[in-house]
Amino acid sequence: MEEHRGEMARWLDILAAKGVQELVFVNRPLPIDLRLPATIFSCASLTRLHLGVWRLPDTAAVPRAARFPNLRELGLYWNSMEDRDLDFMLERSPVLESLFILGFQSGLRLRLVNQSLRCIQLGFSFAEDIDLVDAPRLERLFQFAELTESPKMNNGRPTRKRSSVIKIGSAPKLRVLGYLKPGEQELVGSKENIVPSVQILGIEVQFGVRNTVKKVPGFLRCFPNLETLHVQSRPISEESTAR
Repeated sequence: MEEHRGEMARWLDILAAKGVQELVFVNRPLPIDLRLPATIFSCASLTRLHLGVWRLPDTAAVPRAARFPNLRELGLYWNSMEDRDLDFMLERSPVLESLFILGFQSGLRLRLVNQSLRCIQLGFSFAEDIDLVDAPRLERLFQFAELTESPKMNNGRPTRKRSSVIKIGSAPKLRVLGYLKPGEQELVGSKENIVPSVQILGIEVQFGVRNTVKKVPGFLRCFPNLETLHVQSRPISEESTAR
């Protein structure tokens, strides 16, 4: 595909000129490190954009005026990108409502200051730090098939399991939250770790691990207005049997 980068850039220019509104652009076959042409930002008419198996454009090469003024849905699947690349995409999508991230290649750090997002779904990613600084319209934050280890390797072996942090600063409309892992994820609320808006919560628990189970009641006290609780049992790993 590398030899066709010029053609890809021309395709995107043509789509931009035609006012394309919905685009699914996936790199097949691999490798994952093929750089997506920065001309993707010329498609200002897009309302839905799904990108798969790319290295996102170097933000330094993208004109500062570039943006997606009409984009309401963004999906990023198994892309190679840095935190700053994700921040760049969000900053330039002022009316974005739905964000889907599948297979983030490193520990995900998401610091959200966004006035439009209503739904975030994360899958097959290691959520190292999620900070909802100011998200007045966010209603759903959902994680599925979350990795318990960062995918980075150390001498050919996965790095040790690390805890992660979810900070909920200002998200007054957050109603749905999950799946969280008591004992492995730390929840930080705006006032004494209380999140009064959440009504539906999903948690994932290793019932055979005593220290993890003991943390569940304290975890649930963070949600005084909870109406529905979904509990998913997780198999016990060899490392967990020691706790």
